[in-house]
Amino acid sequence: MIRYALRCHRSHDFESWFQSSAAYDQQVKRKLVTCPICGSAKVDKAIMAPRIVGKKGRGRATPPPEPTATMTAPEAAQSAPTSLLMAQERELRAKLKELRDHIVKNADNVGERFATEARAMHYGDKEHRPIYGEASPDEAKSLIDEGIEVSPLPTLPEDRN
Repeated sequence: MIRYALRCHRSHDFESWFQSSAAYDQQVKRKLVTCPICGSAKVDKAIMAPRIVGKKGRGRATPPPEPTATMTAPEAAQSAPTSLLMAQERELRAKLKELRDHIVKNADNVGERFATEARAMHYGDKEHRPIYGEASPDEAKSLIDEGIEVSPLPTLPEDRN
């Protein structure tokens, strides 16, 4: 995962995480990266200093400060968008995890038989029930082309480790 400091064309600073630099480039090209303050899709990477942590300091990096009454207006303005984005990202991740956990708890895992099972239910060969499983991108596209509603199960970065 890569964290980029970003800036929109209206000079709003914010940050976001990406799977890779290529993922960032693809999302910007498709106008999926937008400013959380004004919604602008005209976003560029901002200048940022690398965070280097020595062996003794690993795992002890401190987050940016929350705005406080003792901060000057420019300091508060710089930390507020980042803090807001981090809070929104945490909330979104919690909701995605809740959704995924609900699906896993209440649906049958059919594994690699997902496309076959979904088709059988769609065409009336099997009784409808909630399912989840695995499908290749081609299989998923084929299901959608046939009018079968499917969507990916949310996966969070911490699930990949």
